[in-house]
Amino acid sequence: MHKNVDIAAYAAERISKLEPERTGIQVLLSNIYASAGRWDDVAKVRLHLKDKGAHKLPGSSSIEINGKIYEFTTGDESHPEMTHIEPMLKEICCRLRDNGYVPDLTNVLLDVNEKEKEYLLSRHSEKLAMAFALVSTGQGMPIRVAKNLRICSDCHSFAKLVSKLYSREIIVRDNKRFHFFQQGFCSCGDYW
Repeated sequence: MHKNVDIAAYAAERISKLEPERTGIQVLLSNIYASAGRWDDVAKVRLHLKDKGAHKLPGSSSIEINGKIYEFTTGDESHPEMTHIEPMLKEICCRLRDNGYVPDLTNVLLDVNEKEKEYLLSRHSEKLAMAFALVSTGQGMPIRVAKNLRICSDCHSFAKLVSKLYSREIIVRDNKRFHFFQQGFCSCGDYW
């Protein structure tokens, strides 16, 4: 039954009839279709959501540095600190790849090529926040990130490796739990 898209669609339809005002199930169904590569079905669900006036909440992450709050939105290239973030992101990605990191492209639920998926994945809000924290804080200082959505598996792996390679304690509070990353491990034991 795992990964059975037709059963998921049936369940979503039934739940939507019981609670039509709740759009979360439709967003979940859209993600299930995207994971299965059913892009026509994704388009139908997203159009239905648009007709209802619903929209998907963009990922955002906040950090505090020297008493100032910095907010990062997934994919935001216009952030005023991007000139500092971009080179650090490139450095991080190179170091992580040299240590076995392979981006988990299954976290990008869009019908684009692998290169574009990799780029989009590199612009998740928590990665932007971590990169900025690395250039803005002293060596060994902890990095604390507050995120509005659940951390994806790729960002989780990314944070584990950053904590190890940069000798930083990284704390990410997502909308489900706290993740304490230290020396390449997470307090959740990779189960969240």
